Amino acid sequence: MAREGEGVISAYLDAKFKAAYEKSVKPRKNGKPLVVGNRIPDSNSIVLQSNDYLSLSKHPDITAAQIKVLQDAGREMVMSAVFLHEGSEKSIFEKAMADFVGVEDSVLCQSGWSANVGLLQVIAEENSPVYIDYFSHMSLWQGIKVAGAVPYPFRHNDVSHMERQIKEHGPGIVLVDSLYSTTGDMALLKDIIEVAKYYECVSVVDESHSLGVYGQNGAGLVNELGLTDEVNFMTASLAKAFAGRAGIIFCPEQFAQYYPYMAYPAIFSSTLLPHEIAGLQETLKITIKADEKRRCLHKYAKFLREGLDNLGYNIVSQSQIISIESGLDSDTELLRDALEQRDIFGSVFVAPATPKNRSLIRFSLHSELKKEELQYLLRVCEEIRDEVNMWGWKSTKRKGR
Repeated sequence: MAREGEGVISAYLDAKFKAAYEKSVKPRKNGKPLVVGNRIPDSNSIVLQSNDYLSLSKHPDITAAQIKVLQDAGREMVMSAVFLHEGSEKSIFEKAMADFVGVEDSVLCQSGWSANVGLLQVIAEENSPVYIDYFSHMSLWQGIKVAGAVPYPFRHNDVSHMERQIKEHGPGIVLVDSLYSTTGDMALLKDIIEVAKYYECVSVVDESHSLGVYGQNGAGLVNELGLTDEVNFMTASLAKAFAGRAGIIFCPEQFAQYYPYMAYPAIFSSTLLPHEIAGLQETLKITIKADEKRRCLHKYAKFLREGLDNLGYNIVSQSQIISIESGLDSDTELLRDALEQRDIFGSVFVAPATPKNRSLIRFSLHSELKKEELQYLLRVCEEIRDEVNMWGWKSTKRKGR
């Protein structure tokens, strides 16, 4: 016998699932969401989907460090970080990361998402004005929502628009990514931080896709631009160049002392386990010495950006993240299938990861690529231009103007 209200709940869920099917699955030729292609890559495929920019995920020294802790450690302490004492492996790693980037302290979090949400929940008050670039990561938007603060978005990389918003609504918090994960372009950090300081705003820069890849020894774009002492907080996912499953907040020492007792992600979620921290500690050592990997990555990225630009694709990237904006979902499906048929696999980005009707295929480069692989990718992109109607895309026409 159905319980009271069960039919209403079932109808509600059925309606939601039907709407999702109609929007995401039904229009697709393969009966799957657009981000899922028709083929599975094999060992001969060119796979440009991973954020493992320095190709460290299978590094034997990192694996060995994790195995050693797993074999030698006693019972794992599966608990919230609020119960950890000073001098734990977590706090030692946090100090090492702070020294690496050149700040007072850092806080290790469960993910880049929890780092951004927790940070905003702690530093923002209800109704605080928060000025955020339209293209900033969704975790920063979620942090604003959790804090009960008021978002004032500004047009992507439009410093003048940001300044007008601050003049109208008063001092608050400025949020940007240093390197935007969807399109691969960089924030105008010097100008943004200058304006933020002038109007006495707190600045937060998400370094997820630049940490390990830019700056002295991989310390990030803020470091490379000489802005470390000018930025109030930096955050990062350690699931990119650091190839782990964690996040981090770079911060003043006093903030690090109080954060674990104020941030809900820290209080109500278990901390990282010792073997995970051991892997990150080894990753840090390798990253500091990875200048040759960074040199190769930047060389390959420049080669591919210039090659796609010469073929007529509208590439806005300035980094190892290179996206082709096909626009309409139907065009993106066509592009994805054409690439996969030729054994090239990128990542499909659609709304809400992109604005509506600005979907794209993202190529995430890594340091172990071969020049021949990139040359093949460029030959394919030249070959399929008419097949995928590249000349008719809005992005191509924007480039023409």
